[in-house]
Amino acid sequence: MTNQDFTLEEWLRKHQAQFYPLVPFDAAADRLLAMDFTDANAALTANVLNDTSAFSAYVTAQLQAAGARYGYGGYNEHRMVYSRSPHFSDAAGGEPRRLHLGMDIWGPAGTPVYAPVSGMVHSYAYNNNPSDYGATIILSHQLDGRQFYTLYGHLSLADLTLAKEGNYVVAGQLLAHFGEPKENGNWPPHLHFQVIEDIGLSEGDYPGVCRYSERDIYLRNCPNPDAIIQWQQWLA
Repeated sequence: MTNQDFTLEEWLRKHQAQFYPLVPFDAAADRLLAMDFTDANAALTANVLNDTSAFSAYVTAQLQAAGARYGYGGYNEHRMVYSRSPHFSDAAGGEPRRLHLGMDIWGPAGTPVYAPVSGMVHSYAYNNNPSDYGATIILSHQLDGRQFYTLYGHLSLADLTLAKEGNYVVAGQLLAHFGEPKENGNWPPHLHFQVIEDIGLSEGDYPGVCRYSERDIYLRNCPNPDAIIQWQQWLA
């Protein structure tokens, strides 16, 4: 069988032994908390979502109460949190974007982010719309003949000063850090990590949230990032 006989997610899972941890994590000592940002979470009131300090305090309190180092989750999650910004709405009043296409890791600003697999810097940008990615880096990879991309959003703005398109990145190399709200799109500190098969002409940006009606198209192009991170098994 050739690499094209596998879906990208299958191909990634086939090569999991090669991936380096995305952030510092000790499965024997560190606890993870599954985070819920859907309508089912009644604690996420409009007052919390529209006040980044209150939203950050909520995330921190959830992690502390669970004794967790990180919050984790969000892939293929239909989220209410995007109501906090017109960036995810349709100006003509059509269907808003609410379906999350990446995996989020919630933790302190300054948390280091490492390249999980070797590749090259494809592009980077400061996406400064309200509740957008903020500082963003995209890597291009060739894994045993299969090309794909990884996107890292909500980073520290200082990390972009070190990024240069075409630079080679080795698996395990320090790539970036979780950004503060003022530089990460005005979110509680976290990393948005997304896998993309076909990035098209996009540079420094790619949708991390889509309309529910576009779900099947985008999920085919953006497989579950846990195929690389491999944390689902450790969730509380």
